[in-house]
Amino acid sequence: MTDLTLRVIGRVQSALITRADAPRQGDEGGPDAWVVFDESVLAALADVAAGDEIILITWFDRADRDVLTVHPRGDRTRPPTGVFSTRSPDRPNPLGLHRVTVLATDGPRIQVNNLEALDGTPIVDVKPVLGDVTDR
Repeated sequence: MTDLTLRVIGRVQSALITRADAPRQGDEGGPDAWVVFDESVLAALADVAAGDEIILITWFDRADRDVLTVHPRGDRTRPPTGVFSTRSPDRPNPLGLHRVTVLATDGPRIQVNNLEALDGTPIVDVKPVLGDVTDR
């Protein structure tokens, strides 16, 4: 195995402090939140604007990296399932994918909707949501 090094490019500012505060998915009650980016990546944000749909890629820094199976959605009546078939934050490499809409931009900060990531969660990348192949 080879280890990789990711660079934190920003952090989430959210009212969600603990895992118990957070919905399981953003569209299940995730609040509006701000993402504050490091000054070194500001040029990469130049074309991100209100109304854009983006994928935030986070590092779930409070995840348990030793978990390999979970009961989906914490429901003990469901059989244990390998984490690669779930969206559990607990997994060997706890990357989070969050499809959000940009509500506002303010220098190194962007405000987004429906973000279930906790306050302080590291951001490791941002990707645009791609439309139809003819729109690219």
